[in-house]
Amino acid sequence: MKSGEDQVVEEDASFQDDEESFFQDIDLLQKHGINVADIKKLKTVGICTVKGIQMTTRRALCNIKGLSEAKVEKIKEAAGKMLTNGFQTAFEYSTKRKQVFHITTGSQEFDKLLGGGIESMAITEAFGEFRTGKTQLSHTLCVTSQLPGKDDYSGGKVIFIDTEHTFRPDRLKDIADRFDVDHDAVLDNVLYARAYTSEHQMELLDFVAAKFHEEGGVFKLLIIDSIMALFRVDFSGRGELAERQQKLAQMLSRLQKISEEYNVAVFVTNQMTADPGAGMTFQADPKKPIGGHILAHASTTRISLRKGRGEMRIAKIFDSPDMPENEATFAITPGGVSDAKE
Repeated sequence: MKSGEDQVVEEDASFQDDEESFFQDIDLLQKHGINVADIKKLKTVGICTVKGIQMTTRRALCNIKGLSEAKVEKIKEAAGKMLTNGFQTAFEYSTKRKQVFHITTGSQEFDKLLGGGIESMAITEAFGEFRTGKTQLSHTLCVTSQLPGKDDYSGGKVIFIDTEHTFRPDRLKDIADRFDVDHDAVLDNVLYARAYTSEHQMELLDFVAAKFHEEGGVFKLLIIDSIMALFRVDFSGRGELAERQQKLAQMLSRLQKISEEYNVAVFVTNQMTADPGAGMTFQADPKKPIGGHILAHASTTRISLRKGRGEMRIAKIFDSPDMPENEATFAITPGGVSDAKE
């Protein structure tokens, strides 16, 4: 049997080559006449790749201290020369999509529902009431993402942003026992941060982008548990709703860009709220996920979780670009999320 260190794999040389071609380092702009000081300023706000410049508006770049409009124009022009014009054939794009990988949830039924697991280059959102398994799924993914999987998936590290103070390292040890991997190796590969405000949560994403760039191809998964908790606290009432949704949209846009830029999977959990108007429309379930249309459109795949009998939980595809609406039953065990025993 392999030791934990062997199983919790580091990428091989050929894999690293793939990652290198996946994104271009921002330092390459020096060849196009951009000075080192300006490149450093871009890095301080988490822009570490040439694609990252393309993903940022001129207005946002001008807000970086020390960058004038003329400098921003020069940086945009240099980045434009290094990137393609933006159009490619569907065949070329399908080749790029081959780099997408899936991380197992720990349950084969659940994986089948998701088309292989939690997808990279996408935001997967799981929402449900308390005790439906959202945090347990997050903890299980912390371990399964480190294990080699199907389609040459090599495994990698995880970043966990905790907004509800529900992260428990001891829980990871129990799940590691199920997969026969070393406790210390598993814990060592999870980078944890506690976010205290919605602003702090946003600032942590600058660090995340820098870390993904610094260790290119090593990190495979970013978890935020939960995405909306702090926005719920920091913005209250209808008077602040517009501002909340705008800040949320900026954050989700950043998450989407990070997932595409560094080919990582982003998994977020979300809370529920009672819908006071639902009684008028005779809906079967008057509760709905918070975050409104902004979060609904930003998430690539949305999973609804609800409680079944005992330790059973039911996952349902609520929204997905390529998976049919369907359900799967899974169980929460001492070893994390696994298949339900009939």
